[in-house]
Amino acid sequence: MRQTALNAAHRAAGARMVDFGGWDMPLHYGSQVDEHHWVRQHAGLFDVSHMCVVDLQGEGCADFMRRLVANDVAKLKQSGKALYTCMLNHSGGVIDDLIVYYIDPSHYRIVVNAGTRDKDLAWIAEQAEGSGLQISERDDLSMVALQGPEARALLLGLLDDEDRASVEALTRFSAAQVGELFVARTGYTGEDGFEIVLPSAQVEHWWDRLLGAGAKPAGLGARDTLRLEAGMNLYGQDMDESVSPLECALAWTVAFDPPERDFIGRGALEQQRSQGVARRLVALVLDQRGVLRHGQTVRSAAGEGVITSGSFSPTLGKSIAFALLPAEHGESLEVDMRGRWLPLRLVKAPFVKAGKAAPGIDP
Repeated sequence: MRQTALNAAHRAAGARMVDFGGWDMPLHYGSQVDEHHWVRQHAGLFDVSHMCVVDLQGEGCADFMRRLVANDVAKLKQSGKALYTCMLNHSGGVIDDLIVYYIDPSHYRIVVNAGTRDKDLAWIAEQAEGSGLQISERDDLSMVALQGPEARALLLGLLDDEDRASVEALTRFSAAQVGELFVARTGYTGEDGFEIVLPSAQVEHWWDRLLGAGAKPAGLGARDTLRLEAGMNLYGQDMDESVSPLECALAWTVAFDPPERDFIGRGALEQQRSQGVARRLVALVLDQRGVLRHGQTVRSAAGEGVITSGSFSPTLGKSIAFALLPAEHGESLEVDMRGRWLPLRLVKAPFVKAGKAAPGIDP
């Protein structure tokens, strides 16, 4: 298995390590639920160095990126601005979901998922063949995520006046190079905070500084329950190459205007838009006892579907899930819980906002 530069630090802290997409990663450091609550209430620190940072540079880079991804990078006018999008195949299926950062017209930075890095890099190289673009997998960099309502104050307290001013000015989905840190105000928890890209040689130093300032380490387990509560998809479960953004509640990440922008997968998505999709990703709550899990069958008036992501929600105290269901599913839904059919409540994601039940979600 691959190891991040923080592997020894995780083991020294007593983390339970697991194989995650070929990486040796911390699942938790003792109590996954305690880590979840700490992020919602204070500030948690995640090692996300298994994610892949890729720099694309060269003349024509902007035009290439406008074709490569479904959202339109032409929206990005200021250095450091970012957008969330999907990279699609020609059938409109999701090869990966990723964040694109605009550095300048000839330089974009993308962050792709750990489990898809090899196929992503191969796909990007194939699309860029003959373009002269330089595609650099930044193996020299690591990434940590500082998330929670106290994250901003915690990081600002470690910076000098000039760097502090640069970070204070960051709005959501924007980034700045602050000394050796590329600080982005993004995350995967639903809380405010930062994802910080920095040289691997310095990551343990900053990890210790952030923990010393009051953050607590959190593992992949808490990251998963946090992102599900926040209504965020997980690649490989809620979508993959057989699922389009229009089917998995990511239509908002597709820019159909201007109509002349011919991004990969556009034709397939336009056909889906005109004909309608046969299935949709929905958000569900189980008000009875039980835990919703990936792979469980859900039945509706229009036929059966499947839970793609499911978990007990520590914030709500009940089980929540995403499920891919027939488009005309109706309101009456049930899940097969070990041979018992239990009623499900159809809701609108996110489940949790600002650390508590989102509007319309009864705790």
